Amino acid sequence: MINLFEVSETNQMIEHENLDVRTITMGISLLDCMDSDLGRLCAKIYDKITACARDLVKTGRDIEVEYGIPIVNKRISVTPIALVGSAACGSPSDYVELAKTLDRAAEAVGVNFIGGYSALVSKGMTAAEERLIRSIPRALASTERVCSSVNIGSTKTGLNMDAVRLMGDMVKATAEATKERDSLGCAKLVVFCNAPDDNPFMAGAFHGVTEADTVIHVGVSGPGVVKHALSQVRGENFEVLCETVKKTAFKVTRVGQLVAQEASARLGVPFGIVDLSLAPTPAVGDSVAEILEEMGLESVGAPGTTAALALLNDQVKKGGVMASSYVGGLSGAFIPVSEDQGMIDAVRRGSLNIEKLEAMTCVCSVGLDMIAIPGDTSASTIAGIIADEGAIGMINQKTTAVRVIPVIGKKVGDTAQFGGLLGYAPIMPVSSYSCEAFVNRGGRIPAPIHSFKN
Repeated sequence: MINLFEVSETNQMIEHENLDVRTITMGISLLDCMDSDLGRLCAKIYDKITACARDLVKTGRDIEVEYGIPIVNKRISVTPIALVGSAACGSPSDYVELAKTLDRAAEAVGVNFIGGYSALVSKGMTAAEERLIRSIPRALASTERVCSSVNIGSTKTGLNMDAVRLMGDMVKATAEATKERDSLGCAKLVVFCNAPDDNPFMAGAFHGVTEADTVIHVGVSGPGVVKHALSQVRGENFEVLCETVKKTAFKVTRVGQLVAQEASARLGVPFGIVDLSLAPTPAVGDSVAEILEEMGLESVGAPGTTAALALLNDQVKKGGVMASSYVGGLSGAFIPVSEDQGMIDAVRRGSLNIEKLEAMTCVCSVGLDMIAIPGDTSASTIAGIIADEGAIGMINQKTTAVRVIPVIGKKVGDTAQFGGLLGYAPIMPVSSYSCEAFVNRGGRIPAPIHSFKN
């Protein structure tokens, strides 16, 4: 039973500490829409999405009003489109038509993003999957709401280096295709290792083939709440620090559980998971970087940063997993640069670089996220960055990802503007040394020995 003190405490977190539910995401299976005729396929996809999600936005708003809990985004994820379009799409241009259909459906139901323009190629690529991947630059340039993801590796399969090399090219091509908007298309494109089937966050959300026909996932957010709680125990030992994070994560996740259950019941759709991830925004006081600095770091990037992030990530999971029936998705700490004012400040003061961010991804979810790099960065260098981050996920049996944005026409010291929750970012330097001969070898990097458990 929730008592009056807990109600008051939650109101305080919402009003003064930036607590919100970052997203309600409806997952929709499109497997029953598959057709060999492109026109019929597009019609089936549009009809199913608009039928299943017609009340999603209204339901989210009703819950916001009734409970006073901000729900920032209402979104949709669908079955990986490379699979859905395999029989009908004989060219990349055909896949672009599917992307436009997704965009129209998303606009019709009022969601801000739709994820699932995706391919899962961790061990190899079918011809259909390669066609979708090659369509990504045009698809993201010609749509507003569509998000794309490609899974290039896993702990069980190793890294598909042919796909890694191709994604280096596609990231660069997407940047060129959207260069008039600071290469914004790359902000809607993420490359995964060990991608989860039930992630509610964009740009990486897709509806896994093991999921139900429709499902509701919720992503919570509360960096400001955690920072405020830690400010009350400044100077205390690590035991107190850990307990404080854990208790706070429990409270934040309970809000997500409540919203998920309400949305599920009102929409008549099964409840999937609550994602525990601490997702920052550009708003002042809503920063993962500021949590780490509240722990005692002068600036994110200082020695001790990786240890502080490891502590935070672990305690968030320990507290959150007790608060929800089902926990899934990414469930860690997001460390995007453009979406976190504290990270932006650390880059500008010189304490944080890509190499340190990569080290930090060893102990948290998501990976190298929303990082703006010079527009003249080569496709092979981007592929090398993807390979490095994929290797961290593969070896550590965790999800990692890369969402880098080579901003065409800009160099180190410039700033890229993405707008809204995507924020803005200083252009960060990357190594000038080439890895082209390495990424051009082709084939696969084998799975690690600890993946062999049968």
